[in-house]
Amino acid sequence: MADAMPVRCPSCRRDHLFASPVLPCACGAPLAPPLLHAPPEPITHRTWADDWVTVRCLACGRQDHWPQPELGCPCGTVLRIPVRPVSAPGPGTTDVMSCAARPSHLPLPHTATVPRPSFRPVTIRSARDAVTAAARYLAWLGFRDVVQPEVRPSSGIDLLGPGLVAQVDTSTRPATLRDVECLWLNGLSVSATGVFFSLARYADDARWRADDLGVPLFIMDLTGSPHPVNASADELISTGA
Repeated sequence: MADAMPVRCPSCRRDHLFASPVLPCACGAPLAPPLLHAPPEPITHRTWADDWVTVRCLACGRQDHWPQPELGCPCGTVLRIPVRPVSAPGPGTTDVMSCAARPSHLPLPHTATVPRPSFRPVTIRSARDAVTAAARYLAWLGFRDVVQPEVRPSSGIDLLGPGLVAQVDTSTRPATLRDVECLWLNGLSVSATGVFFSLARYADDARWRADDLGVPLFIMDLTGSPHPVNASADELISTGA
């Protein structure tokens, strides 16, 4: 966990110690949203955008969207913990990479005979948008006839195509080892490639298991741009479907 800071519930005046949960960046470095020493805000209603904050990794300079830190008070109030904006570096930190310095498109495959055009993402405002963005990305990789089942099956598969099964996890929790193994088993049963997309990263054991099974893992930011997490995902980008 990151360093804890005191938080007072404005409803019952109870004091708490809160620390941002630490999750791995796509580069592997541990990263926690830097907390802002400001009064917390009670959550009375939710929107998709409010559930995410932009965080910069000081190890690689990547800016990405992370789950908004929250604290549940025993009085029943749920507090949104303020996070320092990426435009305001904290004491002793350096702005490793500005927005202008980030690549504007995903890398093109190295082995394709005809270079693909740049991928055009779909802004994510809802869970349906996330599935649409993943479907477009899979089509960009070369998968044909990618469709979303009219009714999501109990297996959790969100997208299907010839030789393809894909899952798009839109929750704010990291995808688990069980999630990855279930996707792999679904792909194995129909001799298809399983591809996983997540908005909230992956648990460490899920990433290790995906490496063992050869399951490509991607993370998606709210611009709708997927980013590879493991070597299988890098290889899929390079070779295409």
